[in-house]
Amino acid sequence: MRTTLTIDDDVAARLRQLRESGGGSFKELVNDVLRRGLDAGEPRTATTRRRSYTQPQDLGRQLVAVDDVSEALAVAERAPQR
Repeated sequence: MRTTLTIDDDVAARLRQLRESGGGSFKELVNDVLRRGLDAGEPRTATTRRRSYTQPQDLGRQLVAVDDVSEALAVAERAPQR
């Protein structure tokens, strides 16, 4: 596809720097930068999401209703001190 594009001065300067350091044509450079930007903006899918480093831990059986603060405090007060 052929189109006319107005590029801001600061973006043009960065593209010139990339072109000087990497070679290739201006057209190839602009297409590559656009592809990388579009890829970075896509939402991650289940297969591309970042790996979690949190290790699951077994906390044992739940003894207290999580939504009942007064019950949780009562159980905590009765628990032996370590």
